[in-house]
Amino acid sequence: MSKKNKAYANYPKARKGTFRKMMGSLRPYRGRMMVVVLFAMFSTVFSIVGPTILGKAITLVGEGYMKIVAGTGGIDFVSIAHILLVLAGLYLVSVVFNLLQGFIVVKVAQNYSYNLRKQMSEKINRLPMAYFDKHSYGDILSRCTNDIDMINQTLNQSLSQAIMAVTTLIGILVMMIIISIRMTVIGALILPATVLASSIVVRFSQRYFKRQQDMLGEVNGQAEEVFSGHTVLQAFNAEEEVIHSFNQKVDDLFETSHKSQFFSGIMMPVSIFLTNIGYVGVVIYGAFLVSQGILAIGQIMAFVQYVRRFARPISQIAQVTNVFQGALAAADRVFEFLESEDDVVEPKPALLNEEKGLVVDLRANVTFDHVRFGYNPEQIIINDFSVEVQEGQMVAIVGPTGAGKTTLVKLLMRFYELNGGAIRIDGVDIRDLTRRDLRSLFGMVLQDTHLFSGTLMDNIRYGNLDASDDEVVEAAKMARMDHYIRTLPGGYDMEVSEAAENLSQGQKQLITIARAVLSDPRILILDEATSSVDTRTEKLVQEAMQQLQKGRTSFVIAHRLSTIRDADMILVLNEGDVVDQGTHDELMTKGGFYADLYNSQFAN
Repeated sequence: MSKKNKAYANYPKARKGTFRKMMGSLRPYRGRMMVVVLFAMFSTVFSIVGPTILGKAITLVGEGYMKIVAGTGGIDFVSIAHILLVLAGLYLVSVVFNLLQGFIVVKVAQNYSYNLRKQMSEKINRLPMAYFDKHSYGDILSRCTNDIDMINQTLNQSLSQAIMAVTTLIGILVMMIIISIRMTVIGALILPATVLASSIVVRFSQRYFKRQQDMLGEVNGQAEEVFSGHTVLQAFNAEEEVIHSFNQKVDDLFETSHKSQFFSGIMMPVSIFLTNIGYVGVVIYGAFLVSQGILAIGQIMAFVQYVRRFARPISQIAQVTNVFQGALAAADRVFEFLESEDDVVEPKPALLNEEKGLVVDLRANVTFDHVRFGYNPEQIIINDFSVEVQEGQMVAIVGPTGAGKTTLVKLLMRFYELNGGAIRIDGVDIRDLTRRDLRSLFGMVLQDTHLFSGTLMDNIRYGNLDASDDEVVEAAKMARMDHYIRTLPGGYDMEVSEAAENLSQGQKQLITIARAVLSDPRILILDEATSSVDTRTEKLVQEAMQQLQKGRTSFVIAHRLSTIRDADMILVLNEGDVVDQGTHDELMTKGGFYADLYNSQFAN
């Protein structure tokens, strides 16, 4: 058995812990749930006494008929009418209480789902980047949408039904005992048989409901991945392979869903079958008691109705129990997400804390002190990195692919935590700052651009949400994007389509540059910021960036080494370590790794 199948086989044990967590998370609603139980009890009581009262009317009819036959009287229609009016009133009151408790249950389910979504939204912002490296976006979205929808639907549809079923079952049992204990024993024999059958079915169904939700997450994950990369998929003629892979996942989801729904659906017929057996036994024994004069015909009729109604809540409980497996499987995935380890606990805000040395007139001196890091702690990629960067310096980071250039930037922004050493700004360890305060110091332009739904004006303003329209336009001019924007339909008010497909890659990169300009940062990070623009525009943008870099510390990751000749310091990385550093002229004179890299770009 594979590890995954073993995990699903052991899931029934883990389910108990999930059930306790779910009940614990429902604790804030216990007051309203008590009201629901109370209303359900009232509704049940008024509904359950109905057959007994109706039985009295039937008895009066029977006795009246016997009097007619004997010629001693007739049917007392007045008394029967009074009984029927009382019965109608009781049923009306029962319906009112049932509607009230149903309304409260819907409110509880909606509020509970809302709070779960809110917790997951807040949790996403606290998770470390490493979590998103290990989980697909589609699976995370499935937990936030499909799994919570499953919980919401189950609470909406099944919670009220379960409460009504339990209270009805208890009430009917009491009324049956009042009529005849011996007949109740015969009718109640179906209860342990039904419970046993339910436990057997549930034991098999749990693992399939869990796997169903997991497979749904995988299907959503692949769908999200394919839709976001459909251009690449078509460019490499990979449609058939992707369709085949997707069909396999859908087939697995279908098979798992089929099994889970089969076990879910089998409960009702099994319960009805067992109930009918008990019903036959009650009718036979009841007929015997009537023939002996022990019970009246009205009592037997009432008891038969109770037996019939006794079967319904048992079937409902069995059905709800099985449906609840889907909610537990979804809740397990939601709680697993919520209980994932948070990023390192944030310190108290320290950006303006003079005791720690970080004050308003920030100089932006950056120190890497024996930095050690690996995305996997067992595979360290930056072994021992140390460098001092002075205020206002332009530091170029060069090296072959995989040398750790972008990783250094991610560490500087605290997207990942160090495995050793420290990074300091003006002598303050960045771990002593909140991420919000730390990242407010930086402006970043990456190779991988990302624009949000909205207008171009909104996307540029993302760098400073308080900026005026004039400031946004000025930033666009500095990024040499103003002319492009004004030639587009709608200009600054043009809506960016999903995935920004109505803009070229170069235009998107210029917008991210304008965004960085608008943020007016103390430290700039440029990761091949002009890689997607033409030569003429690159020259203009370089001039703008040089203007922006004045007075600011900047880190420039460059693959085209000709663009960083004027850097104050060039850090040459290879396999995670700084193998050389200095100015362009110093490194070229010295020869070595940098000189080899530079000459290789101009060998032809």
